Amino acid sequence: MAPMTSTERRPLLNRRLAEFGTTIFAEMSALAVRTGAINLGQGFPDTDGPESVREAAVRALRDGRGNQYPPGPGVPELREAIAEHQAKRYGLTYDPDREVLVTAGATEALAASLLALVEPGDEVIALEPYYDSYAASIALAGGTRVPVTLRSTGPDDPQGPRFRLDLDELRDAVTDRTRLLLLNTPHNPTGTVLTREELAAIAELAVERDLLVVTDEVYEHLVFDGEHVPLASFPGMRERTVTISSAGKTFSFTGWKVGWVTATPELVSAVRSAKQFLTFVSAGPFQYAVAEALALPDSYFHELREDLRAKRDLLAAGLADAGFGVHRTQGTYFVTTDIRPLGESDGFAFCRDLPERAGVVAVPNAVFYDHQDAGAPFVRFAFCKRESVLTEAVARLGTALG
Repeated sequence: MAPMTSTERRPLLNRRLAEFGTTIFAEMSALAVRTGAINLGQGFPDTDGPESVREAAVRALRDGRGNQYPPGPGVPELREAIAEHQAKRYGLTYDPDREVLVTAGATEALAASLLALVEPGDEVIALEPYYDSYAASIALAGGTRVPVTLRSTGPDDPQGPRFRLDLDELRDAVTDRTRLLLLNTPHNPTGTVLTREELAAIAELAVERDLLVVTDEVYEHLVFDGEHVPLASFPGMRERTVTISSAGKTFSFTGWKVGWVTATPELVSAVRSAKQFLTFVSAGPFQYAVAEALALPDSYFHELREDLRAKRDLLAAGLADAGFGVHRTQGTYFVTTDIRPLGESDGFAFCRDLPERAGVVAVPNAVFYDHQDAGAPFVRFAFCKRESVLTEAVARLGTALG
């Protein structure tokens, strides 16, 4: 028998990942480096967080805390700090020994949750547009992705254009095969913050249809309009909700990759069963530092929010002056824009051309959609940068496009 040729062999990449190439963030960041453009595409701050928190990590390193494998669930100090945070901020009581799990960032927490809770054939409903790792994690678990689209209210909205959830569309998406709802609020990339009334309706639906829910709340402290209310705080939801957050967005140490899960002992045990075969443990010394960060006074969180609010307003005004249709950002550190007022309609082409045209990098929202036509005219900019950087970016966009 003749040997099998390379073209006859099964593809090397797992078929479940075949639809996913290099992330848009890697592509656009590489474009920023190549062109020298200002990178407002990838959502990472260009300054470090509090010096006291950084010094806490240095102190842990020097004291030999976390330099070897930390406990699988996370160091006790951090688990206790997470439990105290949930109780103080939201009145949610969790046992730090049985109901808190530390992960390698929120991305691992999401992957481990979906790998643990979803089996082939299960349907997972996600709000579209969604962070790109959602789709990959659902695929790895063998689940079926069911997007429910957040839709723009358009320029005639008296409060300004924003993205809203159609609760009827969400209800209609639930079938007998639906296993889990995957929610993100405050929502990346649209900047939407689900209201208390919307969350109450989602909770009623989850209880009625006996659904599990995984909530991505990493932007919980970056809310400018409205309030952040954890879904787990609604009746019947604590026992069916896996709540995920992380330190990166709140404390501006995204490279540390410290995230966490809070849930019932049964749900935490399930997630830990998957997580232990991913990283096992990570970020030992940083866990001690994040424990101290979570205990920072309320003034820190207020100042963070107000600083980012000012940067949001600066960027949003500059984008509007340059001719973009600017959507209202209630939370996160992103502004979504409509490029159709500029005479454009293809976000991919626009973003690939923008670095050469204006010296600025953005991200096309269509990469976050299954229904890419729905996201085609929308482009996302990040404002978690120094004010001088945002001012220069706005000036460049105004010169090139205005």
